[in-house]
Amino acid sequence: MPDRDLIRVEVAYALPDQQKIVALLVEPGTTAWQAVERSNITQYFKGLDIENAKMGIFGQALGTKGLKPAKEHVLSAGDRVEIYRPLISDPKEARKKRAAKKTED
Repeated sequence: MPDRDLIRVEVAYALPDQQKIVALLVEPGTTAWQAVERSNITQYFKGLDIENAKMGIFGQALGTKGLKPAKEHVLSAGDRVEIYRPLISDPKEARKKRAAKKTED
């Protein structure tokens, strides 16, 4: 297949001290999940579990707000698939704890 029939996308993952963006040329119709698999990004991050990782496109989480899940979301040219790290703590609970601590002070 000639390159002109392919679209350019990126797959990104970051840790606090390391990040990687992998540029890919993929066939139209490729899903976010397929792009992540093809990127081989797990070779750079040994503990990365793409099967259970949350993913998004430019900060919009897939599987929410009308977006299809990663295994169904078809990419457009120029899309960047972001793989999100799991949260260490629930942001709502963290805010509650900070608010409670302020009232104690």
